[in-house]
Amino acid sequence: MYYQLHFRSKICSFPFFSFLLCKPHNCISYSSFSQIQDDNPNLQTLPSVPSELVSPSNVITQPRFSRNGHFSYKTKHSELPETNDVVLSNKKITSYIRCGDLDSALRVFESMKVKTVITWNSILAGFSRKPGYIEEARQVFDKIPEPNVVSYNTILACYMRNSDIEASKNFFDKMPVKDIASWNTMISGFSQNGLMAEAEELFRAMSVRNEVTWNAMVAGYVESGELESALELFREAPVKGVIARTAIVTGYMRSGNVEMAEKMFREMQERSMVTWNTMISGYIENGRAEDGMKLFKKMMGSGVKANDSTLSSLLLGCSNLSALKLGKQVHQHVMKSPLYLDMTVGTSLISMYSKCGVLEDAWKLFLEMPRKDVVTWNAMISGYAQHGESKKALHLFDEMKSKGIKPDWITFVGVLSACNHAGFVNLGIQYFEQMQNDYGIKPKPDHYTCMVDLLGRAGKLNDAVDLITKMHFKPHISLFGALLGACRIHRNLEVAEFAAKNLLSLEPTNAAGYVQLANVYAAKNHWEGVSKVRKSMKENKVIKTPGYSWMEVGRVIHEFRSGDRLHPDLQSIRMKLKDLEKKMKVAGYVPDLDSALHDVAEEQKEQLLLWHSEKLAIAFGLIKLPPGMPIRIFKNLRVCGDCHQATKVISAIENREIIVRDTTRFHHFKNGVCSCGDYW
Repeated sequence: MYYQLHFRSKICSFPFFSFLLCKPHNCISYSSFSQIQDDNPNLQTLPSVPSELVSPSNVITQPRFSRNGHFSYKTKHSELPETNDVVLSNKKITSYIRCGDLDSALRVFESMKVKTVITWNSILAGFSRKPGYIEEARQVFDKIPEPNVVSYNTILACYMRNSDIEASKNFFDKMPVKDIASWNTMISGFSQNGLMAEAEELFRAMSVRNEVTWNAMVAGYVESGELESALELFREAPVKGVIARTAIVTGYMRSGNVEMAEKMFREMQERSMVTWNTMISGYIENGRAEDGMKLFKKMMGSGVKANDSTLSSLLLGCSNLSALKLGKQVHQHVMKSPLYLDMTVGTSLISMYSKCGVLEDAWKLFLEMPRKDVVTWNAMISGYAQHGESKKALHLFDEMKSKGIKPDWITFVGVLSACNHAGFVNLGIQYFEQMQNDYGIKPKPDHYTCMVDLLGRAGKLNDAVDLITKMHFKPHISLFGALLGACRIHRNLEVAEFAAKNLLSLEPTNAAGYVQLANVYAAKNHWEGVSKVRKSMKENKVIKTPGYSWMEVGRVIHEFRSGDRLHPDLQSIRMKLKDLEKKMKVAGYVPDLDSALHDVAEEQKEQLLLWHSEKLAIAFGLIKLPPGMPIRIFKNLRVCGDCHQATKVISAIENREIIVRDTTRFHHFKNGVCSCGDYW
């Protein structure tokens, strides 16, 4: 739930809008660079940048705009000599802006005696490319002696980049001259802000459209989840280029129609890097990581080099599927490529190893990374928290602050999770207050979920309810889910009914809410209550998610369901379990019958408990994996009390480390002890 890492936006599974922005010759560029280049063909070939302009001694601080419209900035040395070579100066300005060095571009701009409209447009584009610089961009625009259509389009794009829709509309309406790029900028901006009705209104009003227009509309409909509208427009489009086709592939993948996505992909004569990434991430999002890996290898074989987004998508898939061997293959590829120093890829590798249960390798990677940003630190802190290494997570948080890295809201999700897993109630409350008072971070739903879980599991149920009632926004489902889980631990029926009522009012078909409430009734031996919950589930047509576990053996993912009757090795698994049961009872194991949520005889309860999915997986691992190799199991539900106790005993009598990841955390069982300290 709240342990999922938040990656950088460029790791997004279906980044088709980023494609619209990263190919200036094909797109509606918010910086209007393509138009600037069209106005001055000489800018297509840029000269080398003089070394004296980029030396460290000439670095300028943040440029400022005074009220009279003049630039002001501090330098360590005298200003550049004035120059009359307009063409060369324009090339320098454009080169600097392409590199994101607006400071140096401004220095050249100030040194010029003569400035053309291209000069002004280049500086304007530099400010327009940076979100939050709308005021500075507008001041530049107002100073242009004779603005042309490129000037107007650039400031229009700047409004859109800053999501100022009303200002964009007003400016567009007042523009003295508009070209097709003006219309495309508006349509693209509307599309990216989910305003498809406004985008379509402009689209239908256009007398002339080009490929960029159609691309923006098709991509916009896909992004808004309107695949049918996107397909209808795609069929109507006179030219069906790579951008539109990639958007349709995205739409198919998002809707789970992998076959149609594959068909579109096969039919494409031209494919971009985004097209390949969309297919790879689409496979992964649809649970077909192996196909994603095969396509990745095919992509490499065709001469297309992977970028950080490709590898991050693959690693995210490995994390979600707990496919450790696949993740190691990606890691091997990374080590052979120039991307082994890439911070985004390195962070994704840390997350992958953490989520696959190999925390030691995640830590080694973290230490080896030459550069780390807040996302990297967050990945390691969250990894420690999820594995129950709370003290290490909090120590790393302190180290992060000492190095001058400012924590963000995701950092505090990891920190509060660490406190939650260790039962550090007072410390968690301190961090929750520190987040708001010292860092000005407003609590988000994930923070409240952590706090409710922390207070609830510590038995402070009334405090948890009080926190929910004082929230500054409407409570969400996960809050009441966390409260319900705590009620089961403390067998508090009154608060459980309160939490369930609120949860089910928000989502009447939420199976987890019914199941958690039934668990509380069962723990209190209130079988009539359990019966009422089940009846209510039937009336509301609620389908309970079956509990299952899975593990990887020899690159094959084996799945087990409670009471499984389908696994090909079921007979040998059951024989192994029977043998284990005898040894466990000799070692002092007593089945926790409260974990059997059925009103049946004790003998039947013991049999049901013995065939829980994680026990089946453990038995299979003991049969198939070599002695001494850790058994790694992943589960879609929370580990029940009986399985937790049984796994501790099995780890001792079999002398085997067993690692189990459930929906809450990792459990490391070794020598009869669990890393969670029986607090989960």
